[in-house]
Amino acid sequence: MINNIVKLYTKYKEIILYLVFGVSTTIVNWLIYIGVVKVSSTVVIANAVAWMGAVTFAYITNKIFVFESKSTKLKDIVQEAISFFIARACSGVFEIFGPGVLISIGLRQEIFGIKGFVAKIAISVLVVIMNYILSKLFVFKNKNEVNQQEVYS
Repeated sequence: MINNIVKLYTKYKEIILYLVFGVSTTIVNWLIYIGVVKVSSTVVIANAVAWMGAVTFAYITNKIFVFESKSTKLKDIVQEAISFFIARACSGVFEIFGPGVLISIGLRQEIFGIKGFVAKIAISVLVVIMNYILSKLFVFKNKNEVNQQEVYS
């Protein structure tokens, strides 16, 4: 049984770690939000600071643990970080406006008495998938290729 668990973990390591650090990123976001809102009592500022902190945390954990990017040159790290923040900003726009669009086309179901919560859940799932794909294809693409380029430079 332990052998099977190890095989499954090895096969799906990247996705498992992505989900684990995704939950951790959410917790970081909430903790920063709570701390800032208590100090400033401005929801918009607290949310912006929490988003920046959470995306920074997500970049670091995704780079090191999930996608195992080995880039060490400052230029490559800055390019990765900028790409990561741009990708997260794009998915953030989708997350902000997506539920409203789904609700406007009829996905108005309530869960826990919250109107449109099904739309919110659907968009959240799509955002997680979108972030993974953007990170894999555009941010941390060719992690081995970067490592080989550094060896030959």
